[in-house]
Amino acid sequence: MARTLFITGTDTGVGKTVFTALLAEFLRRRGDRVAALKPICSGGRGDARVLRAALDGTLSLDEVNPWHFRAPIAPVLAAEREKKAVSMEPVLAHIRAVQKRFDWVLVEGAGGLLSPLGTDFDSRDLMSALRAVPVIVAQNKLGVVNQILLTLEALPRDLRHGARVVLMAPPCRDPATASNFELLGRLGVRQISRLPRMGGKFSPYEIWRKPGVRRALAAFANLPG
Repeated sequence: MARTLFITGTDTGVGKTVFTALLAEFLRRRGDRVAALKPICSGGRGDARVLRAALDGTLSLDEVNPWHFRAPIAPVLAAEREKKAVSMEPVLAHIRAVQKRFDWVLVEGAGGLLSPLGTDFDSRDLMSALRAVPVIVAQNKLGVVNQILLTLEALPRDLRHGARVVLMAPPCRDPATASNFELLGRLGVRQISRLPRMGGKFSPYEIWRKPGVRRALAAFANLPG
């Protein structure tokens, strides 16, 4: 069975897709069979297209992103506007079918950990059912320590110990950007990686080789099976 990471965030727009695409590119280029999925999205399929590009066509867009809705609001509400509904069982079935074909499956949620994805389920529910390694992506700025600690506290207890945190460099640094990493460590958060600012448009092929990026990604690539 594939090693499965579930990428969530402290909020929307914090860099989940950037991180997922970079890690997929890294794993693929070192020779692993990797799938990157954004099972559910709303407000456009731009993130899913970025993930598919990082896979170099291994999966179709509909395999990367089977459920998509037009309105840029929570997926459960966007689906309701289109008189549709998504339940957790078919989402799990899709992910598990993909797991059988790959060494790694990277699953990107929508919004934060508890943002509702469909009828009576959220990213935490999917993560728990999949027994996936939680990856919390956050903008490295003032206030993020509280957001990360709250997200860790909300994780299923049996998955919390293995959770990883990724601090993404913000568009504009503030006084907390340089100190958050150390403070989180002092508070007992051990598995933390940092990635530099990627910009609004980026090419995983070009970016993953930046100083520090490969080292950060290699820490994930060496997770035990």
